[in-house]
Amino acid sequence: MRVPRYWQLWAMLAPAIAFVGVFSYIPMYGIQLAFRKFSFQNGLTGGDWVGLKYFQQFFESPLFSTLMRNTVMISLTTLVVGFIAPILLALIVNQVVHAGRKRFMQTAAYLPHFISTVVIVGMLQVFLSPSSGLLTRLAGFAGVADVNFLGDTSAFVPVYAISDVWQHCGWNSIIYLAALSRVDTQLYEAAKIDGAGRAKLIRHVDIPALVPTMVVLLILSMGGVLSTGFEKVLLMQNTLNLPVSEVISTYVYKIGILSSQFSYSTAIGLFNTLINFVFLVVTNQIAKRVSGTSLW
Repeated sequence: MRVPRYWQLWAMLAPAIAFVGVFSYIPMYGIQLAFRKFSFQNGLTGGDWVGLKYFQQFFESPLFSTLMRNTVMISLTTLVVGFIAPILLALIVNQVVHAGRKRFMQTAAYLPHFISTVVIVGMLQVFLSPSSGLLTRLAGFAGVADVNFLGDTSAFVPVYAISDVWQHCGWNSIIYLAALSRVDTQLYEAAKIDGAGRAKLIRHVDIPALVPTMVVLLILSMGGVLSTGFEKVLLMQNTLNLPVSEVISTYVYKIGILSSQFSYSTAIGLFNTLINFVFLVVTNQIAKRVSGTSLW
């Protein structure tokens, strides 16, 4: 038997391949539930074949348009704001010369990422409480009174997006800072000799260096455009904001786990995954033609 030339690398990669195979590919066997009527007696291997019945049921549901609108609204808002904010933060941190101040800014920006979602939502409920919330009182002093930020349908999406950016912006900026660290210092020196200030350095040196990384991360983000954070949305939901906070992931949980409609929820989840896959492929092809950077 011929031993592969780079067998050490394959040996290091083997646990990761096994992990992906066991937890990502083998469970895909259960996708057939989307096309079968689930039977507790027969499990995943049995049940009558019903074809696209559950997909049609979802498309004809009165909640379909509401779920799609809410999911797209929350996802796109979070995607746009959450994509731009780390870039701006990385550009700002990169301009800090003092090493101590730079480390302090990075540490302060990274810390919220390690706070659990449950704690984040608890903090939102405390700070945005209509009666005693600190941020609610500050908003009252600014002229915005009698606003229930967690119950008002017009405030739910901004609160979700802003809190999500605050939590993950610093952590997501790490990869951009790594890309900026690879920029040749001679480019900065040459630009300064030509009279470029900080604004022009950012525009003509930093941003072009970030473009390939930005494109790749945008493609990856588009692959989950409809996969709105289930845990945070569910924890922030209440009877007042439900018209705008009910998304596909929370609906699948309520239909599949709480109501035991496993086949119907599997069909909805599969539809969500297929849409995400289409977005990923289309965005990759567009990026490949426009910028020459792509995943494949």
